[in-house]
Amino acid sequence: MKAEELRALSDEDLREKLGEIKESIFRMRFKLALGNIDVIKSLREQRKDLARVNTLLRERELAAGR
Repeated sequence: MKAEELRALSDEDLREKLGEIKESIFRMRFKLALGNIDVIKSLREQRKDLARVNTLLRERELAAGR
């Protein structure tokens, strides 16, 4: 997902998205361990999406603290 799309979501939606991404990464790691190398690209994308969501949540947390 793009950062602009994520910025449009509420905090609650971002937390829900965070859980979905973590579960997806968990499942992809199992597929990778079983030898399915087709998931490598999507695993990288999911990790980047996870970082984006965490960054946005942290930005909002810091902005609320000011």
